[in-house]
Amino acid sequence: MTAKRCLLLLLCLGLLACESTYYNAMEKVGIHKRDILVDRVEDARDSQQDAQEEFRDALSQFRSVVSFDGGDLEKLYDRLNASYEDSAAAADDIRERIDAVEGVAEALFEEWEEELSLYSNARLRAESASKLRETQSRYRRLRDSLRRSEKSLDPVLATLRDNVLYLKHNLNASAISAIKGELTVIDRDVTALIARMDEAISESEGFIAQLR
Repeated sequence: MTAKRCLLLLLCLGLLACESTYYNAMEKVGIHKRDILVDRVEDARDSQQDAQEEFRDALSQFRSVVSFDGGDLEKLYDRLNASYEDSAAAADDIRERIDAVEGVAEALFEEWEEELSLYSNARLRAESASKLRETQSRYRRLRDSLRRSEKSLDPVLATLRDNVLYLKHNLNASAISAIKGELTVIDRDVTALIARMDEAISESEGFIAQLR
């Protein structure tokens, strides 16, 4: 095994150990993995809602640029660039929130599965096992929806980044004319992204309601 792979493995093991320590500490104060999962799904939902606003603003700023008809083009560019950076930051937050949801979900389901063997009452064990499968099935729908919305981030960010970079070095009317055709693409991609986020938000709320 190479040194790089060893370092990566140690890092992963360290992260897992940190998560396990965190869950154990929280459980001692009465906060269980189920509670943490609900909190993290809520955070993921909120990050989707925040990102929707950031991408709507980026679309609005791009429309302002391509509709430029005199004035301070540099100020328009600065607002577009700031909006793009805010959108990119919101996308990073979404990715982190989704990873956090997956981490605690996996830990919860593993613990739940292991504890089924502790039951002496067969009826209660069967009911708990059924509830576990139901929760896992609903969770998979949530996870897939979250990941679909995450995947939709990249085309929007890539197109915005390309146009921001192009304008950065070409702040003139001809540059505006050159990127006008991009508005249709950006509008389409942002609309699709927001729709995917709406689906993820709906799945998040349904999953939270099931766990509570």
